[in-house]
Amino acid sequence: MAAVPVAPPPASADDEIVYESMPCIRIYKNRVERYFGSEFVAASTDAATGVASRDVVISPNVSARLYLPPLAAAAAADGGAKLPILVYYHGGGFCLGSAFNPTFHAYFNSFAALANVLVVSVEYRLAPEHPVPAAYADSWEALVWAVSHLASDSDSAGDKQDPWVAGHADFSRLYLGGESAGSNIAHHMAMRAAAEGLPHGAQIRGLVMIHPYFLGTDKVPSDDLNPEARESLASLWRVMCPATTGEDDPLINPFVDGAPSLASLACGRVLVCVGEGDVLRDRGRAYYDRLKASGWQGEAAIWQAPGKGHTFHLLEPSCDEAVEQDKVISDFLNR
Repeated sequence: MAAVPVAPPPASADDEIVYESMPCIRIYKNRVERYFGSEFVAASTDAATGVASRDVVISPNVSARLYLPPLAAAAAADGGAKLPILVYYHGGGFCLGSAFNPTFHAYFNSFAALANVLVVSVEYRLAPEHPVPAAYADSWEALVWAVSHLASDSDSAGDKQDPWVAGHADFSRLYLGGESAGSNIAHHMAMRAAAEGLPHGAQIRGLVMIHPYFLGTDKVPSDDLNPEARESLASLWRVMCPATTGEDDPLINPFVDGAPSLASLACGRVLVCVGEGDVLRDRGRAYYDRLKASGWQGEAAIWQAPGKGHTFHLLEPSCDEAVEQDKVISDFLNR
């Protein structure tokens, strides 16, 4: 007798794919599989650059890796000048990446040595397990922690201060930065600082916006560089921020009617870096153009990497364009 065919079991909700961007991430209805960006490397002193790193716990949800260039210790011993401080938010579409992964660790060992800056590389909670705006809340907490080092020893924050930040940071040169989604975060931190102020009278001197992740229903020419990637970024946003109204949500489109005016951006200087081959290129250019036209009283600059795509500097850190971009950012932080 022939065997009776057996129907396959019904698909489980766990097998329903909500979003994927391979080979990096696959998001199912009830679980997430990350294949990139979650690797861990320990803090250390880098043999090639002499940059020292160490990890700090800011709260149960937030931590950071600090990078201190070798010249800092010598300068402090001689009573010399303190360093610019860069509070940095990594990219990864709000769902990938870590301040502790090898890519960012290698990047900041190199960059901190080049720019001679103290870096606070922030570890925030990732979506979709912690949907946006959790990343904004965590990133603000990290910024508030950094500027808490302006408190006097008699303040309650005094006994919680980190010796590297307290000993080496020049808070008159406080910068925020990030790439991709991290640029989006940096922008929103500066806008929140405009609305609420920062503790202890802290002021943000400038923003470093590297390949910023902004969207909008208005079409821009760079959308056509890779329509598939452009649609993937749109669907990514909807998954990372389930409560969003879409691409014209002010969180992802700072130019839309109803978004806070860029004129109030709480810093005096902005550098926007874009890649000529990046599908988000013209969103970055629009940020620069809209900021300059907004009535904002600061100084803005833009730099474009010829022929290069999104976050190319992390994928090809030794290419000529990555070296030049790092130099442009270094000069911005030290001027």
